[in-house]
Amino acid sequence: MDKCIFCKIIRGEIPASIVYKNEEIIAFRDIHPVAPTHLLILPAKHIASVNDVLPEDELLMGRLFTLAKKLAGQEGILESGYRLIVNTGTHAGQVVFHLHMHLMGGRRMRHPIG
Repeated sequence: MDKCIFCKIIRGEIPASIVYKNEEIIAFRDIHPVAPTHLLILPAKHIASVNDVLPEDELLMGRLFTLAKKLAGQEGILESGYRLIVNTGTHAGQVVFHLHMHLMGGRRMRHPIG
């Protein structure tokens, strides 16, 4: 976990534009946004990917979604719509191996398939 960039952000070793933080979850603006609103929401606990989620993490995973809805409201995209993406593994495009959810919106999003 010492080399994980998201763990370093959680510990305050690397600056980030944090929009939410508590003992369980942190959310911050993506440094390479692909939409007008592009936030990353992740557990403070290091979980490498969805493949590493344990039964005891179920409540925490639900809280990520609850926070996503809250942040979508704060960002003004709750009614117009937003996209939530969790990439798992290199073929899916996961670059940082600390489970994280992308919250994107603020414009019409293209359908990702087809």
